[in-house]
Amino acid sequence: MKTSYLSLICGLSIIFPINAKTIDVDITPVVSQEKSVVAPEIYGQFAEHLGRCIYGGIWVDEDSDIPNTNGYRNDVIEAFKALEIPVLRWPGGCFADEYHWKDGIGPKNQRPTMVNSNWGGTVEDNSFGTHEFFNFCELLGIEPYLSVNVGSGTVKEMMEWIEYITAKDGPQAKLRKENGREEPWKLKYIGIGNESWGCGGNFTPEEYSNVYRRYQTFAHDFDGNKLYKIASGASDYDYNWTDVLMKNAKNQMKGLSLHYYTVWNWNDKGAATDFTPELYYYTLGKALEIDSVINRHAEVMDKHDPNKRVAMILDEWGTWWNVEPGTNPGHLYQQNTMRDAMVAALTLNAFHKYSDRLKMANIAQIANVLQSMVLTQGDKMVVTPTYYVFKMYVPHQGGTFIPLEINTPYTPVKSERKDFERKVPMVNATATEKDGTVTLSVVNTSLDDKAKVSVPLESLKVGKIESGEILKGEKISDYNDFDSPEKVKTEIFKDAKIKNGHLEIEMPAASIVTLKLV
Repeated sequence: MKTSYLSLICGLSIIFPINAKTIDVDITPVVSQEKSVVAPEIYGQFAEHLGRCIYGGIWVDEDSDIPNTNGYRNDVIEAFKALEIPVLRWPGGCFADEYHWKDGIGPKNQRPTMVNSNWGGTVEDNSFGTHEFFNFCELLGIEPYLSVNVGSGTVKEMMEWIEYITAKDGPQAKLRKENGREEPWKLKYIGIGNESWGCGGNFTPEEYSNVYRRYQTFAHDFDGNKLYKIASGASDYDYNWTDVLMKNAKNQMKGLSLHYYTVWNWNDKGAATDFTPELYYYTLGKALEIDSVINRHAEVMDKHDPNKRVAMILDEWGTWWNVEPGTNPGHLYQQNTMRDAMVAALTLNAFHKYSDRLKMANIAQIANVLQSMVLTQGDKMVVTPTYYVFKMYVPHQGGTFIPLEINTPYTPVKSERKDFERKVPMVNATATEKDGTVTLSVVNTSLDDKAKVSVPLESLKVGKIESGEILKGEKISDYNDFDSPEKVKTEIFKDAKIKNGHLEIEMPAASIVTLKLV
């Protein structure tokens, strides 16, 4: 992005002002008879063969000088353990519909190479394949989510891959055993294609409905393994795709996917670290719009499936900026600031509201690509502000959703879509309850003002603050890099107290707080 005099002046206001106002905000828990549990799987991750997500991000091979366990980076393993990752989607993305799984099994020195034509023309050696992915998931206790090749693959290829992974006996099980894995792996989630409206085949929804029904017919269960079949769903605002798929194939699916990226301009996505306050608020407005998008897709699904048998699976989401200067444009390597952390928190808060229909989400992506959890460079690794949001939100996994009414001022922002009114609440929050503990996460989006938040506790039946964490930076554009790996990190939060049956929270500008109440 070219830097103008205007952007330099605007950029100065990103630094938080000294004389900030304090705004009173009330949050009231709503007693509801309808209870829904926040599926842990909405905290899922996505690892595509794209740039350095797999190679150098997760995988360095066993003979690498970088400390590793069976080829997996030790530093990354430890970072991921703290996130309690419930599910990981692989191998794509667009890559999935060009991937032929038999190229990634057997002795590594005999595996053929391939050109990753979607992402920078990188030549891959296929050293990370089926065994490496499933063993990685097994190592960390992660549920695998497999995307199968519909665009350039065959039904037979899919059938044999499922058999290879999950069957105890048979020709593909025999091949697996010859390659060193005696027992089958567990496979629950299987996606039949990816973005089939685009890079996955450019189908119409009617065409893909027929393709999906055919493929899923031959996605067999072996030896007690039960597949949870997910159809390739819509992008953003394409409600017709959802309507056609639900009409034609709802009885053959367990889940229908949806993709939504926080992008303010597809022609020039802007820099990850150099942005004005106007673009900051615009970005948050675009992120919050996911609430309306989920709601409208859910309404379409409800029309065909009022009992909510089919789950919504939001298996790609996150911010998307221009790549960092000097990096391969096809590798989608971007930095990750406090602005991205805000997007993550606001998005997860929205997900909780739809926990009766939304059963999985997978942020893009887990390492070195788009809104990632970790960045690596050689033997160095840093965790990102977004990583800390996911870590702070771990207690929400599997909790019962508590609706909240929030009395807060709003910042209006521009929208290129006339059917959406974008406005950014100063304070946004979510709450869940699990095993007698209430977890409350609160976001102050204001770049200027502090928030004094008051929450009555009577209906929550809690009276003590067990712990608190806060994530903030000196500037909203702050990020962690290999020279300053801890510029943004969580700290113990002490500016909360309980007084006269109310929780009172003093939040600085542009901050995220999570409290555990008992």
